[in-house]
Amino acid sequence: MKVAAIIPAAGFGTRMGTELPKQFLELDGVPIVVRTVRRIAECPSVTEILVATRPEEVKPLDERFRQEKLGKPFCVVSGGGHRQDSVWNAFQRLAPDTEVVVVHDAVRPFVEVEQVERVIAEARNRGAAILGIPAMDTIKQVTHSGMPEGLAQIATTIPRELIVQAQTPQAFRYTLLKEAFERAVADGFYASDEAGLIERLGQNVFVVMGSDRNIKITKPRDLELANYILREREARGSGAQR
Repeated sequence: MKVAAIIPAAGFGTRMGTELPKQFLELDGVPIVVRTVRRIAECPSVTEILVATRPEEVKPLDERFRQEKLGKPFCVVSGGGHRQDSVWNAFQRLAPDTEVVVVHDAVRPFVEVEQVERVIAEARNRGAAILGIPAMDTIKQVTHSGMPEGLAQIATTIPRELIVQAQTPQAFRYTLLKEAFERAVADGFYASDEAGLIERLGQNVFVVMGSDRNIKITKPRDLELANYILREREARGSGAQR
């Protein structure tokens, strides 16, 4: 089975408040995106990896990954102005006999190999699957219409048992994701994740239980937590990233 993993890494990371995009910040001397790709490369089912980054970063990132000796084919391509554009640019480089496509955030370096494998298996069997974790906080739907700046009005409370916080990886049958992207491109539609494109087709997306350690590093406090997780794993002596 051909399984391609796409890592969108073209963002600017403005919420991090650093001049360097968050995916290139380092954890113990290693760029976050490199740690993420290392982890995805460890997954037995993944047969190739594509990283979509900003045009000026394509060559240096390609050279870095060649030094990594990932053990499977990889390609670094130019991304786009939005995450969806980056994933679509990479998707168009895939061979049509690809069976499953995995999309994983460049700044989620702590995903477990077993979780990636489970998502791939469910996508192969059911068409589309993502990692997700239950919402711990009470969720309120609000409206900003007619409200002063910075103020919102609660419209309703959404039961927590009906809510999950989406994570990555997200995995899909190639043909299904291709249809979703082509429809979105034709309509000029953008979703916040690939699952949203699949939902728009009226297709089911299934949730595989994720982990609260599979953090997305987007803000300074996330970087602090990431360093803590890394130190903890290294202290345990198992599951630590090289």
